[in-house]
Parts: sequence; structure tokens; C-alpha cells
Amino acid sequence: MEPVGYAVHDAVAVATIDRPQTRNALSIDVLRALAAAMDRAEADPAVRVLVLTGGPRLFASGADIRELRRTSPADYLLSERLECWNRFARFGKPAVAAVAGYVLGGGCELAMTCDAVVAADSAVFGQPEINLGIIPGAGGTQRWARVAGRFRAAELVLGGRLVDAWTAQRMGLVSQVVPAERVVEAGIALAASIAARSPVAARLGKQALRTAEEVGLTAGLAHERSLLLTLLSTDDHLEGIDAFLQKRPARFTGR
Repeated sequence: MEPVGYAVHDAVAVATIDRPQTRNALSIDVLRALAAAMDRAEADPAVRVLVLTGGPRLFASGADIRELRRTSPADYLLSERLECWNRFARFGKPAVAAVAGYVLGGGCELAMTCDAVVAADSAVFGQPEINLGIIPGAGGTQRWARVAGRFRAAELVLGGRLVDAWTAQRMGLVSQVVPAERVVEAGIALAASIAARSPVAARLGKQALRTAEEVGLTAGLAHERSLLLTLLSTDDHLEGIDAFLQKRPARFTGR
């Protein structure tokens, strides 16, 4: 059985981690399959948004500990693992994480590579790597510090604290909390609302938001303006203006 399922609902692709016997641990096979799902969604012009999920009970419990036990520093640097994580960070279309149950370690880092996180009321977030004598290695220290601030992030990274969905929402990681049985549906609904907008504007808007994490305000504003100038030359921009003036739904084509 494939470790990651893939399905398309209109303009939304859904990649589902399906390895319940290991609590959806992120083995190298799972990471490869997730990267392949992203490649597939990126290449499909009909797909405008990707949803990452593990279903209504569980997202991902972290790295595969047995694999990690056998990994030397050289093995880690030379493995496909790093390239897979780089692939997740490079995904150009908007992505929504719909998470439930364990969202720990690498699972939490995977959710944070997305542009929005919809959480089930059962979700538990954390970076428990400190309990294994290591620290997060796929963005946990950097993204938690940017989301929640360095001092609150220290409780998770240094103290191994786990937080529920409402606490994660107050910390700025989660956009909405829903009942567990509705989390995938809610993730798809949010993705569909994004997919209804101009796909080129959504991609460039994502670029602008990501740039805000990387550069200072002056450089970020300059990048934002350059992206806006690009969008002012698109058919989607004209269609959006015409639809507004004519009081009708816009029909965006991505051009």
C-alpha cells in the first residue's frame, strides 16, 4: 500500500499520509511519497491548492525513530531526507495542512511548511526532539520562533512542551479549530476558497508572505511592489476588476 494517498477534488489536490501502524511516522518512504505528491500537484495545471493531511485521527508523530537510530551525521547529510524537506519548502502553490491527533516533531514541521493550518480539536502540537537528545532539524526552531516568538518557542524546543489546538491557535500557528470528524472537510473548504481566487495572484501572494520571513521590511516592501506590478499586467487582474464592476463572480484563468 502506498504510504501517501493522492486525490483531486476540483482544483484541490489532497495528499493523505497513510501509515497508521507507525502513527504516520515520517520515514524516508513517506517523505519521498510526499515529495512526489507535491511534484504531481505542482505539474497539474488543474490543481490550484494542495491539502496535506493524515485524516481525522492522526497527522504525523514525527520522524521514524528506528531509521533515526541508524543514521550517522554523514548519512543524514547525504540522504534524500534533506532534499525532500527542501522540496516541501519550495512548493510554489498554496498549501493547507489539515491536522488531527499527533502533530509532533517532523509532523509539526511539515504542517509549518504550509500556508495555513486547520486543526482538529484533538490535535496536539510539539517538538519533543529534546527528549531524544537532539533538536528539530527541519525548521522547527526557526518557524516556531517566527510564529510564536523566541521565548514561547523555547518552551517547545527546549522544554518539550506539547500544546493543544486552541493554544497553538493563540500562538499563531493554527488558523481555525474544528471537530476532528470535520478537519479534512474544513481543510478542503479553505483550500477551495483559495482556489477560487486568481491562481497567479495566490502564488505571488505566497511568495510575498514567505519573503516577509526572510528579509527586512524595506526589502520586503520592494519585493511586494515588484510582484504587484507583475499582477497589474495579467488578464486575471482585468477580469477581477470587470467582475467587481459588473457585480458578478470572477472567472480567473491564471493568466
